[in-house]
Amino acid sequence: MSAAAVLFAAEVLMIRWMTARGIPVEVQLFARALGQLLWVSPRIATSGVAVFRTKRLPMHMLRGASSLICWGLYYYSFTRLDMATGTVLSFTNVMFTTLLAAPILGERVDRWRWFGTIAGLLGVAVMLRPGAEVDALGATAAIVAAIAWCGITLSSRSLTRTDSTLTVLAWVGVFTSLGVLPLAVMAWVPLGLVEMGLLLVVATVMPGIIFMVTEALRHGEASAIAPFQYLRLVVVTAAGWILFNEVPDLFGWIGAAIIMTGAVVITVAEARRR
Repeated sequence: MSAAAVLFAAEVLMIRWMTARGIPVEVQLFARALGQLLWVSPRIATSGVAVFRTKRLPMHMLRGASSLICWGLYYYSFTRLDMATGTVLSFTNVMFTTLLAAPILGERVDRWRWFGTIAGLLGVAVMLRPGAEVDALGATAAIVAAIAWCGITLSSRSLTRTDSTLTVLAWVGVFTSLGVLPLAVMAWVPLGLVEMGLLLVVATVMPGIIFMVTEALRHGEASAIAPFQYLRLVVVTAAGWILFNEVPDLFGWIGAAIIMTGAVVITVAEARRR
């Protein structure tokens, strides 16, 4: 889980570097989506078309659309926000998931998850208070991306009740790649060897985040290892400070601390419930 957190932080750095080198966000997203499909392609090759067999294609389409919206806005938010703020706002997905889990999936939300949710939303209000120096469009993109992440989480929970993980990954790879391809073609600009190399790294390395998280949850107790995902905030904040001289203001730190507290409380409560 710690390795996944570091890799998540590395992805944020890659977004910054690719954007600075003139690589359109749409092209970045296509590399990321295609990479996810390539990671499961060997299994698809051995399993054949059977891996795509499902009776819940609309739900898979919802899962793919949620991924497109989430990752598109997530990438875009880091073109406008400092790295720490963008990362903290991305953690609000656990609050929105809690709010939607009860009405959509019928899950029982205990008092600790409600406490974490309310604390997290309060932290957002502190960070985005009137007069804050946070880019409004970037913050909006980050929060909508977090809400879209709920679509990924909730649809995945629903799909895993009837379909295999491989089927879920195969369909999301197809829908995200095809969905972003027209945008990538329209936004394409000539790229040099360095830029192509960065895209290759994104395509081949970054899908490893999902693999590492899955393996972490397979081999360790969820309540013990889940909070380690928040290590990425430490790495991202340090990198932003050292490489880009980005330091949130006092209220930014206070809001971030409140959001992180809420996110950790929800994560631990959820892991123990499972």
